[in-house]
Amino acid sequence: MKVAILKETFPGEKRVAMVPKHVEKLVGLGATVKVEKGLGETINHKDAEYTDIGAEIVEDRQKLLAEADLVLRLRKPSIEEVSWQKEGSISISYLDPFNEDALVEAMRVSKVSAFSMEMIPRSTIAQKMDALSSQASLAGYVATLLAAENLDGIFPMMMTPAGTLSPARVFIIGAGVAGLQAIATAKRLGARVEAFDTRAVVETEVKSLGGKFIKIDLGETGQTKDGYAKALTNEQLDLQRQGLAKVCARSDVVITTAQLFGRPAPRILTKEMVAMMKPGSVIVDMAVESGGNVDGSELDKIVEVDGVKIIGYGNLPGRVPLHASQMYSSNLYSLIEELWSKDEKSIILDQTNEITSSALVTYKGEMVNETIKNIKSKS
Repeated sequence: MKVAILKETFPGEKRVAMVPKHVEKLVGLGATVKVEKGLGETINHKDAEYTDIGAEIVEDRQKLLAEADLVLRLRKPSIEEVSWQKEGSISISYLDPFNEDALVEAMRVSKVSAFSMEMIPRSTIAQKMDALSSQASLAGYVATLLAAENLDGIFPMMMTPAGTLSPARVFIIGAGVAGLQAIATAKRLGARVEAFDTRAVVETEVKSLGGKFIKIDLGETGQTKDGYAKALTNEQLDLQRQGLAKVCARSDVVITTAQLFGRPAPRILTKEMVAMMKPGSVIVDMAVESGGNVDGSELDKIVEVDGVKIIGYGNLPGRVPLHASQMYSSNLYSLIEELWSKDEKSIILDQTNEITSSALVTYKGEMVNETIKNIKSKS
């Protein structure tokens, strides 16, 4: 199998799809690996590091795509680049399949088999392939550091001859992977940490990290089979805002992490709630790329509203590109290893495999993903 690994072209993206360690493992499986020239430059991996372990460097991106049986990248491809791939080839990357209708259709028409890294199931066997979780964990870490950097004060309590400094109050809304990492990071920095999630089942995890779990009676809530929080009704959202407003008003930092897979992020903090916060406090909206949790947040900007800073930076994992690349590369290799046939020295697309059936979107000119088909049929 001829494998092509592409350099990322999205503005400001420093992460790479695969680091030399995992390219070497791909070569060890029997794959012929070709890497686009300059693939690892953004994280200080020279081309020689890839050639030293058996990969070939190719400068012509179109030629690289045209000859590949398997194309690996981090960001979704352009429609033009899909047309460069040969019929029957496989593409693995983030894809945003619920929103990128034209791109998915282009892959179907071109008979490219498209894997979406967002669609990897949240199951025990798939944990090591779960790129959403690995990147979200880093995003939670980065969000907390951004809050600490932009806060007027410090996070930890300090007892000094000049007096005692009280610890910052940090409130994390959403205790998924990103939220739990934010809790852990804020606690390590010495803050007083509180957290809220609609899923009562995460209370134990919050407490185990040293956070206080805030309870708001919303009636029946829960999570999907994949571990995502279920969408709230309008009545539940109103109750939630009332409860959250009280905690936000006393907090120095609020970090919102709530996202709904395949849908716009829920609006959690209204303008009125932001106005209740004291001047000098900081909000980090981690969902800004999918519509935002906070009224007034803007993508890739810090907006100040009545003295409250609202941070809306996108691509938070991309701010720590070395480790983000290592983790994504590991996720990608683990997926390939799961689907690899030693006899064929190739990926086998067996749709009875839970991971394939969950993450494969198009195959042999057809839309094959049942989750996407069901959602599209209802829209």
